[in-house]
Amino acid sequence: MDDSRQASTERTASSVARRRVLRAGTGLIATGLGIATLGGQAAAHFPPELEIEIRPGSDTAPINPDSCGMVPVAVVQTDEFDPTSEAVRYRFGAPDIVADGGGARPVHDTVADVTGDGREDRLLHFRTDETGFDGDESMGRLEWERSDDGSHGYAGTAPITIVGRRSR
Repeated sequence: MDDSRQASTERTASSVARRRVLRAGTGLIATGLGIATLGGQAAAHFPPELEIEIRPGSDTAPINPDSCGMVPVAVVQTDEFDPTSEAVRYRFGAPDIVADGGGARPVHDTVADVTGDGREDRLLHFRTDETGFDGDESMGRLEWERSDDGSHGYAGTAPITIVGRRSR
């Protein structure tokens, strides 16, 4: 190979290597700043808190801790978060139980416009007897786990009304 071709090949290899280093550095910086990148584009921005409705359509969101039924919880789509595009890894229940890693897992989920705003929301159903409500709560908590290992993601709370008491 003549000297000019060899020099050209070395410059090309050097240029490719430099671009790889720059891409990797950009990815590391973005990760360090907490900004996810996907294929060179910024990922969706997530809200500080999920907007949820417990027993959508009900003004009081009644929950009987002694019930063997289900509690529907809607994760409402907002400008910052589209719950229909994210994996279903949620836990719901009494705030202290959910904060400690417990709570009910959804047994059913569907996508529907629960709020009537023309945007699809995620509607989850949880077994009441797995939620950990003991009758003293006035709020319910839903947590979305960001990863399979249970890392905390985003959470939302909404008021509830306890209509029965667990036998003590």
